[in-house]
Amino acid sequence: MKVAVIGLGTMGLGAALNLHRKGHTVTGCDLSESARAELAAAGASVVASPGELPADLTAVVVFVVNAAQTEAVLFGDAGCLAKLGPGTVILCCATVAPEAARSLGKRVTDSGFLMLDSPVSGGRVGAHAGTLTVMASGSDAAFEKAQPVLDAISTKVWKLGAEPGIGSTVKMVNQLLAGVHIATAAEALALGIRAGADPRTLYDVIATSAGSSWMWQNRVPHILDADDTPLSAVNIFVKDLGIVLDQARALTFPLPLAAAAHQLFLAAAAHGEGARDDAFVIRVWQALTGIDLPGTPKP
Repeated sequence: MKVAVIGLGTMGLGAALNLHRKGHTVTGCDLSESARAELAAAGASVVASPGELPADLTAVVVFVVNAAQTEAVLFGDAGCLAKLGPGTVILCCATVAPEAARSLGKRVTDSGFLMLDSPVSGGRVGAHAGTLTVMASGSDAAFEKAQPVLDAISTKVWKLGAEPGIGSTVKMVNQLLAGVHIATAAEALALGIRAGADPRTLYDVIATSAGSSWMWQNRVPHILDADDTPLSAVNIFVKDLGIVLDQARALTFPLPLAAAAHQLFLAAAAHGEGARDDAFVIRVWQALTGIDLPGTPKP
């Protein structure tokens, strides 16, 4: 199967590598020379612009940051759809607002293509292992054509409905929980440190107790290892919790916990941590209270 992956960041590179390893003919696309070089070293083709992608693709997997970038790589001046044949399936994997997914889906299908609204979860580890969870909605024809791609990058595909927007709705709820859980984990660890608990012992105790969460077990070790390399960045949750709150406002629906978490990620970004690992929202508490965090972060 001839597949393009647009966006070779934390998630897209792992997906492209798995598609390549599993026998698909892959062309990766990214502005970053270093990202292209890593995929090229594995033996796949690479280009710098969506407009340079081959015209005979069966599927295009879009792993960019937001709805505006998704629209640009598909329909912009250097977009790829103008040169592709009708019936190509487009997998839109960015976290976007449900309304944006619905609008994009209509535009894609009106142009003669198939589309899956297919945001993913699993992070860098899941992307590189090929074990992502895909929250997808779209037509039966889109699912059928995209199945070999889904098989290569994921171990769980949720078929959530026939219309774009449903997948993004479910991902939005996931991101509400993920963002709140990360912020709460950082708050709890910061309190423990300020109160005099040994952070590693505290982590071990909570990880085996009722107060634990997936995010506690996954993110707190980044803090303990002083590794703020962005496997998922603070700025991602500035964006994603912003989507959550925008949707809530449209529905006149109160979200006090999500709003508080969003403010914490905004504060971390304002403090210069936006591009760092999202666990380092804890530096908000460090700045406010002067706590000592374990180790010295990597530059």
